[in-house]
Amino acid sequence: MIGELKYRFLSPPVSRFDMDIQWFAAEDEGRTEEPTEYKVRKAREEGRVAKSTEFTSALVLLFPVIAMGMLGSYIMDNLIEMIRFFLRVSTEVDILTDNQLLPAFFNYFIRITLPIFAIAVISGIMGNIFQVGFLFTAKPITPDLKRIIPRFGKFFKRAFFSGEAFFNLAKSIGKVVVIGVIAFLNIRMEIDKIIQFINTPFWLNLMTITSIAFRIMVEAALAMLVISIPDYIFQRKQHRESLKMTKQEVKEERKMHEGDPLMQSRLRERMREILSRNMLQNVPRADVVITNPTHYAVATEWKRQHMTAPVVIAKGQDNLAQRMKEIARDHQVPVMENKPLARALYAEVEIGDPVPEKYYEVMAVVLAEVYKLTGKMEKAI
Repeated sequence: MIGELKYRFLSPPVSRFDMDIQWFAAEDEGRTEEPTEYKVRKAREEGRVAKSTEFTSALVLLFPVIAMGMLGSYIMDNLIEMIRFFLRVSTEVDILTDNQLLPAFFNYFIRITLPIFAIAVISGIMGNIFQVGFLFTAKPITPDLKRIIPRFGKFFKRAFFSGEAFFNLAKSIGKVVVIGVIAFLNIRMEIDKIIQFINTPFWLNLMTITSIAFRIMVEAALAMLVISIPDYIFQRKQHRESLKMTKQEVKEERKMHEGDPLMQSRLRERMREILSRNMLQNVPRADVVITNPTHYAVATEWKRQHMTAPVVIAKGQDNLAQRMKEIARDHQVPVMENKPLARALYAEVEIGDPVPEKYYEVMAVVLAEVYKLTGKMEKAI
């Protein structure tokens, strides 16, 4: 109580215009653990994947430009036909009342633009598929009220004081410089023809300008494709960093998938109890129970018609071992003392597994003694 009053009187008054310093705190502090497969898969389902928009933009620019170069004569023929048509009908019909002009416009528009538009769409789709594979989700465009809440600290940090901000700035400057150099070199190569435009025919000038523009766009697209490689590597690194988790998040996820550790411990203990009861049911059909004699007991069965080696059908320690010996005596199952063999079989052999080959010789001695006592005629291994 005294500490609370002291804090109230000694603390400076808080203005309503003061900003919470937590807005500028590092939200990713403590995220040092690599993301789990579940988190990566969940992020992919939500549309959060690593991809470079530069790569897709470069393809969307490159292939349509190449298509325009290949379909240049087709596009030019349609443009000339369209111009001639509208110039002719403009002197023959009333453009305000005639109904054939609008359908004609859409007809020419589709014939000229559809091939380029289709190639651009396919290029954009293939650019994304090449980077992230087939993925369709509406999660990124789903309205989310949480995004409206201002998070100035994270915004300023990411926009001005992060590695991503400096990388994007360098990338933008690099693109401007590269495209500028490409344009300068191409224009410089044709500067003599450009100077003579005033003395050369219109169509020749148009072809020269078209040729220069085509080369600039193709080379710029190829340059953007090269720039997209380090951008893609950087985006993958940033995406991986954004998915990193805190130790607590890893524990919570493990608990979600594997269950509460305390519950798992109880289940394992319950399974051991059930297994112990089942083991005790196997003791009466054993050929011999090998003991420590006080701490360990291992029951083995040997059916030479069906088995290649003796099989451990039950094993126990302390109280369970004593219970196994009692059941064995009640059902006239021989109990043989062999301390090294009992310890080894208990530690190394699971229930249902055959005895390892390295113990065949000592097991043969034990079984021979058992058959001698019980009067059985089977031979030991």
